[in-house]
Amino acid sequence: MLNTVQLGRNSGLRVSELCLGTMNFGQPGRGHQGDWTLGIDDARPIFKAAIDHGLFYFDCADTYGIGASEEVVGALLKELLPRQDYVLATKVSMPMGRGANSGGLSRKHIMEGVDACLKRLGHDYIDQLVIHRHPHGVPGQVQAPIEESMEALHDVVKAGKVLYLGGSSMFAWQFAELQMTAQMHGWTRFVSMQNHYNLIYREEEREMNPYCHHTGVALTPWSPLARGILAGAYKGGFDQGSTNRSKGRDRNRTESLYRGEMDFAIADRVIEIAEKYGKSPAQIAIAWMLNKPEITAPVVGVSKISQLDDLVAAAGIRIDDADVTYLEELYKPVENLLSIGSS
Repeated sequence: MLNTVQLGRNSGLRVSELCLGTMNFGQPGRGHQGDWTLGIDDARPIFKAAIDHGLFYFDCADTYGIGASEEVVGALLKELLPRQDYVLATKVSMPMGRGANSGGLSRKHIMEGVDACLKRLGHDYIDQLVIHRHPHGVPGQVQAPIEESMEALHDVVKAGKVLYLGGSSMFAWQFAELQMTAQMHGWTRFVSMQNHYNLIYREEEREMNPYCHHTGVALTPWSPLARGILAGAYKGGFDQGSTNRSKGRDRNRTESLYRGEMDFAIADRVIEIAEKYGKSPAQIAIAWMLNKPEITAPVVGVSKISQLDDLVAAAGIRIDDADVTYLEELYKPVENLLSIGSS
């Protein structure tokens, strides 16, 4: 059974120590992840199993399945739990169509985007709204003034449509600037950062993780299993995919994110330590992250109940310091993905 944790020192919100990512739920064939998407009937038993394990924190986004994920997630949560018993996060910022104002973090898109999220979710309010990237972090979108974005986000909170704010993948200086801008104007600040962090991409240890830990912001990293690499989905190379996701269109996205020369060598060490502990590689990768005091609730994605069972069990694994060193010592700095476009 998962523990309940406080979402950082700056909020009274409590969440489960794992968050279920919902990118792969929606309408099969719709959206960039359509070839490995599960429909509502296939998703239902996974949601039931998550709830049985004490997982009640769910992360979605408008762009997942071009809205289809929110429709499935909202419907299932309303069906399975009373509203007060779960925490639902969703995101805005990524383009939702070809219209000039269909993406980004302008006041117009924030207001319209939040209303559209609520309609698809079938909810009156969103527990946590996460900006999918910095206001200047989505290629091709207008760079809205950060004051415009922060005031609009504050307004959707004060309107009761959103309870808490979160950020995702940006430079630490950008996040600090947003927080300070909000503080200067008396606007709502972010209580969490959903950043890109795992055993083979650790650039966030330089600035973002320490900044958030120091300022009380919860860290809820995405891709803790490096899109399956740390779970053994690629068997040592990108041409060795063993799952629908790793063999499908999504493989190109994985290759664009993970280009370190030590990636698969580190993944091999995860397998080695997993064998030593009698656990799965995925469990070791998640346990490594949860053993970090600055981490609150990694966002995990699953397509089978057995995968979920594995990851929940990982929360109870403690890795010896010597084995943590062994897992970490091969890492070599890689180019920060934010510096070459978008993580």
